[in-house]
Amino acid sequence: MTATRFSNTARYWRSPLLPDADMLTAEYYDHEFTPHWHDAYTIPVIEEGAECYDYRGSKYVAEAGSVPIINPGELHTGARAVDVGWRYRVFYLPVDFVQSVADEIAGRAQPMPWFPADIVRDADVARRVQRAHQALEAGGDPLGGDPLAAEHALFDAVSTLLVRHAGQRPPVGRVRLDTARVESMKSRLADDMTAPLSLTELAQTVGLSTFHAARLFTRETGIAPHAWRNQMRLNRALEALRAGASVTDVAAASGFTDQSHFTRHFKKTFGVPPGRWR
Repeated sequence: MTATRFSNTARYWRSPLLPDADMLTAEYYDHEFTPHWHDAYTIPVIEEGAECYDYRGSKYVAEAGSVPIINPGELHTGARAVDVGWRYRVFYLPVDFVQSVADEIAGRAQPMPWFPADIVRDADVARRVQRAHQALEAGGDPLGGDPLAAEHALFDAVSTLLVRHAGQRPPVGRVRLDTARVESMKSRLADDMTAPLSLTELAQTVGLSTFHAARLFTRETGIAPHAWRNQMRLNRALEALRAGASVTDVAAASGFTDQSHFTRHFKKTFGVPPGRWR
């Protein structure tokens, strides 16, 4: 008998117990996430099915009971790895929060925690992450749960994950000339998201030909300049959406040509349309 496939349903939500974090409760069948990154630690727990994704130059498959962590700022994708799709819960935890937990564990300031690319296959940690996510989802409602228990479950999950599986962020190597040029191009791309910018103009910023500028940028970041700029636009749009701005206004302020263009890119990155995310 063939298993019932998952639907494409997703809900982003927040909790007053962790006001700067986003959480996601979702299942996907045929949605494919375009290459993107988050400014937060992405900590999912796969509940059913399996997800495949590209991350740091390799392909991974995360099955039920695993915790495939993505570090802040790291490019990755996402799609189904089995016919039925996958169901999961995800924490998007701010860097400051995770850092504070690491500092509290050690009793002194610590280097930025950094997780290896390998999937965490630790059944006990997976249960703790799942329990914390469920508790926060219920505990954020004064009438629907226990905030004290929810907050304890959150710190228990994050601290256990850090102690067992986190390392330190690798030291940043000496800046090379090409890295400096990529940083200059990033600054030019992010300077004014609404202003038209050609690849030729971008290349002139760093004194390279159009071909070499595009090749260098893509090699260093993993995505083309226009895709990197669109990702920055999306990340910046989140705060405006949270503040209640209309999708139309946010699309225009973010530099997208129109609302449909904005919506298409937003859904490919976050799995839901911007109006529903808000």
